[in-house]
Amino acid sequence: MQWNKFDTRWMLSLFGTAVGAGILFLPIRAGTGGFWPVVVMTLLIFPMVWLSHRALSRFVNESKSTEHDITHAAEEYWGRGVGFFITILYFFAIYPICLAYGVGITNTFASFFVHQMQLTSFYDTETLNLYPSVRMVLAFVLVSLMMSVMVLKEEWVTKVCNILVYPLCFVLFAFSLYLIPYWKLEIIQTSPSIKEFVEVVWLTLPVLVFAFNHSPAISTFTLSVRRKYGKDSENKANQILFRTSIMLLVFVMFFVFSCILCLEPNDFQAAREANIPILSYFANKFETPIIAYGAPLVAFLAIVSSFFGHYFGAYEGLNGIVRKGLKIFGFKDISIGSIKIFSTLFMYITIIIVSFINPSILGFIEDLGGPIIAAILLIMPIIAIWSVSKLKKYKNPLLDIFIFITGFLTIASIVYKLF
Repeated sequence: MQWNKFDTRWMLSLFGTAVGAGILFLPIRAGTGGFWPVVVMTLLIFPMVWLSHRALSRFVNESKSTEHDITHAAEEYWGRGVGFFITILYFFAIYPICLAYGVGITNTFASFFVHQMQLTSFYDTETLNLYPSVRMVLAFVLVSLMMSVMVLKEEWVTKVCNILVYPLCFVLFAFSLYLIPYWKLEIIQTSPSIKEFVEVVWLTLPVLVFAFNHSPAISTFTLSVRRKYGKDSENKANQILFRTSIMLLVFVMFFVFSCILCLEPNDFQAAREANIPILSYFANKFETPIIAYGAPLVAFLAIVSSFFGHYFGAYEGLNGIVRKGLKIFGFKDISIGSIKIFSTLFMYITIIIVSFINPSILGFIEDLGGPIIAAILLIMPIIAIWSVSKLKKYKNPLLDIFIFITGFLTIASIVYKLF
């Protein structure tokens, strides 16, 4: 089908939805096994991303209404109970990431104060950790600043985020190119044992799914394409999603490879233990001013732009859960304003508390965000295709088994880590 400006705009929007803070943590998880496991990840992730988002788009496209999102489509196919469950699942796919971004923004500034500014009165010079009182103030100020932006109209915030995405992508791509002279090609000659190889690929799946995920925009995208193209909407959506997946593969994995070829596996472990984005680690490791001061700024922009997008999704999801929950328990006179105040305070207070506690960001992604996204993105559409009559025309046993198995493995990685 002929390509036009509408298609390009949506391709860039989906690309921008996926590229955010996730890309800054993917190299930390993927790099622990060296070069060759990442090659396998690259071969796996393209069909995972394209086929799963295509299936989710079809899931939305076949619903009766041209206004309903994924949760409404689930309710149409399986009833109110399942629709409510999917709403809860959708919320818990996004909410932990908001918490992780609160931690990430706090740690980015903490690392900058310690390593670049060397404000010794802020931290313990032996452990290089901020004093608890300083960390609490920093978490409170940073989260308050991010949350204060939410008083603006959602349309303004999303426009600013969209504007930020493209220079951010340009800078990240330029950073990938900048690192080429620092590549250590001898890493190509080494490979972990078969057990370690499989383990690294398997345990990285949740972070891969998260870093390439653009499912939050799929409902809006699918319905927009449906209104414009009518009966040809499914083919056009496939075309746009395919090109988006190609762009993401080249952009994200080039950044990951560039990072991996510059650092040793123990560097990625150190970055994980420090609980900072890969750019902050580069800022601390490289002595060049452009990296030392530019990398934390880029990390800050990436986290902030991603936070805004995820916050709106989590906030709306929480509003929906509270509203539907109150109805289930028999409350009829429900104040929407009160629900919104509760949701805002809940998000605000919990993000500050978690930012102060400083749990592992990759832990959030690996144990909560990635697996729950996999349930919605890779498992749910395949179950629908095989159980809902109007979706059965999309059945493709070989491809469906691939998506379902990779989704199952992504979720099962949590169980494997426990043992």
